[in-house]
Amino acid sequence: MSDAGRVVVIGVGTMGRGIAQVAAAAGYEVAIHDVSEEALQQGLDALRASVDRGVAKGKLTPEQRGAILRRVSVAPALARALEQVELVIEAVPESIELKRQIFAQVDGAAPPSALLASNTSSLSIGRIAEATKNPQRVIGMHFFNPVPLMPLLEIVRSDASADESIERALAIARAMGKEPIVVRDSPGFATSRLGLVLGLEAMRMVEQQVASPEDIDKAMTLGYRHPMGPLRLTDLVGLDVRQAIAEHLHRELGSESFRPPEILRRLVAEGRLGKKTGRGFYDW
Repeated sequence: MSDAGRVVVIGVGTMGRGIAQVAAAAGYEVAIHDVSEEALQQGLDALRASVDRGVAKGKLTPEQRGAILRRVSVAPALARALEQVELVIEAVPESIELKRQIFAQVDGAAPPSALLASNTSSLSIGRIAEATKNPQRVIGMHFFNPVPLMPLLEIVRSDASADESIERALAIARAMGKEPIVVRDSPGFATSRLGLVLGLEAMRMVEQQVASPEDIDKAMTLGYRHPMGPLRLTDLVGLDVRQAIAEHLHRELGSESFRPPEILRRLVAEGRLGKKTGRGFYDW
């Protein structure tokens, strides 16, 4: 085991494998777990491709690539992976029921000292923590896509989260090279709530033929110095993910600002989910 400790990442889709990569780069021994060995292998292959791109672009050395890959292992048996873990990060789809099931399972198998974190971008950390016997150690660690490149990490504290848990999360975030912020457990936290309003309004502008997706995005990158326009970002995050978050915030906050526009519903129904399917607001 590395001196930095052991991390288990549950769910190795786009976010989970990015989290695994930055944890391994920080010196943690990382075990990844998913619903099937096929999903695990796909996640590991995508992680390898990511570090290979990092080397090709000069962001990683071949030595760093080798160190990252040596520290990442697959864990088909979750209980065994949790035996000596310091931090568990859940990065499964945005379903409160699924997350509660996972946290109940992890709570019973991980050591009492382990920190339990969800990568959720909008769901209640308090509700997730209710599925455990020790909600004091449950927090949110909301990473941003692409995880290896984005410096922000949003740490979410519920009413039950212990101060010690937050302090540990801040230290881990900084060890991973992230700039953390701490927010209260409220619908959408800070980042999803602000970012989603911008993204949904951009979609309404496309719907109303105010401008093309390309020009709307250019307005924000050149006019407001955003690194990426809201529609390209939506494609990267996934239109289905954005729709689910919008529906959740619309229910929780009751604001029409979060009602999913018809164009979003239509594109999701057509299977145009963004980069992961090859088409969204853009062709990839």
